[in-house]
Parts: sequence; structure tokens; C-alpha cells
Amino acid sequence: MRHDDGTMPTSPPYDAEEAGETQVEALGDLYRDGITACRGAFPVEWVDQVREDVDAAFAEARSRPDGAVGRGPQRWYVEIHPEQLRGFVDLVTHPWVVGVCRAVLGPRYEIVELGFDTPFPGAAHQPWHRDFPMPDETRQQRRLTSLAFNLTTVDTVEEMGPFEIAPGTQWDDHADLDHGMFPPRARYPRYERRAVRKYPQRGDISARSALTIHRGTPNVSAVARPVLVLGVDAPGAGNAARHDMAVTRDYWERLPALVREHLPCPVVETLTPIRQKHTIEGLVMGV
Repeated sequence: MRHDDGTMPTSPPYDAEEAGETQVEALGDLYRDGITACRGAFPVEWVDQVREDVDAAFAEARSRPDGAVGRGPQRWYVEIHPEQLRGFVDLVTHPWVVGVCRAVLGPRYEIVELGFDTPFPGAAHQPWHRDFPMPDETRQQRRLTSLAFNLTTVDTVEEMGPFEIAPGTQWDDHADLDHGMFPPRARYPRYERRAVRKYPQRGDISARSALTIHRGTPNVSAVARPVLVLGVDAPGAGNAARHDMAVTRDYWERLPALVREHLPCPVVETLTPIRQKHTIEGLVMGV
């Protein structure tokens, strides 16, 4: 069964009361570990459709200058417009996603990024890093002001180079982080002692603070491992300035109110292909 616009319906695995309990648990996970997850949030068939759209978007992005940006050897990031993903509405209206956004970022949260990160065969270790410098609200008030939701498009195994994260490091505040993001190699043993590798399966979705120190690991398999990325901010967090997401007027008018009120991107007559500008030099070089 499909929606009128071709998207697959979602099947949340819990009722509203259970969802509320799950959101409280997720809030605790994020403030303690910097990451949380919802297993089986989406049907596998829906995820396979996401993979089709991701593959099409990657082929288009690689066909033009600045369509994709390197995040290390054989590792690419591509930002896309919501209309390039048939399941966008399903994703951003999923009860767990909405609940976690409200619990962590407040009722006026803003969807600011949609893209995907793909480590291909031959992708190497990334340096340990966070995705941007710690904002003052986090440093002074111990408040998280952004979340990165990740949705795998494959069933992850060790050979694919799983995501590795050092729980609890979203609060690390050291003056010697290069560009506020890259810790010196002398601190690597601390992260390696804490490191946890994640093996999500199709249908799982995670949410993390992008401040939590993490890295990609080597993909020694024969297949790519695309991961969808949804970036969400608290009001005023400012990450929208790093992105160029837009929607057409016709698409905007067909969006549910729940989506429109959290999507502060430009409404345009015609979409312009996104030229990637969120280059992270330390990741381009790799380890």
C-alpha cells in the first residue's frame, strides 16, 4: 500500500502513551550518552525506497561541480531538497522523531538539513571529531540545541565500516580542539576506550548530538553504506546557515501543517541543485 504521492505508510511500533515514555528515555540517553535510537521505526520496504532516492540523488550530484563533498577517502556527503525524498513527510512526522525533537529542542524546533553520507568500499578511518564547535548554550547552560537523525539504508555489518561514537563526549570542552572540532591525537586513547560501534538495520533510526565525538571506520566490504541525515535545530541555533534546503510552492502547499510549522526554508518557484558548502577540511584529508 502507498500514499497518493507514492510514499510508503509508516507503522509506528508503539501507542501514544508508550511513545511518551520512549521520549523520556531518549532524552536521558541523549544527555547521558549523546545518542539514542528507535528500532524498527519504519518498514523495510519504505527504507528500500529511500535507498532508491538516495542513489538517484548521488548520481545526479556527482554529475555536476560541487554536487557532493568529500568527507574522507571514498566517503561523500550530499545535501538534498525534501522533494528529492519521497518519504520525507513520513520521516519528519514519525511520532518518535517528533517527540524527541520536542523533548530536546522545544516545541518550535526547526528542520534545517536533509542529506546523506556514504562510505564506499575503501573508505578509511576518519579522525575523531564533532560536526561543529560547541555553542555557548551548551558550554554555559549544558543545553543541547541541535540533533542529527540518522537512518541507515542497509543492514550494517562490521565490514561496512560502522559508525563509531564515544558516549558522553558531547560535553567535552577543551581549548585545544582544532577549529573547535578535532581533538589532538594525544586524546585519542580516551575516545578509543569509550568507543562503541553501531550496527543499525534497515528501519532503525537514531538521534545524536553532533557534538558527541565520533568517526567513520574503514569500509572493507564490497558495498556502499548510505546513511540518511536529518538535521534539526532549536530556534536560534544557527545551523541553517550551513545548508541550502528549499521547497517549491506547490510542494509547500501540499505539506501537512505539522511539517510546514517546523520547516523554515525558502519557498521557491523552481528548485536549484544544491552546491555543497559544508566542507570539513579535516575530514577531507582523513587519518
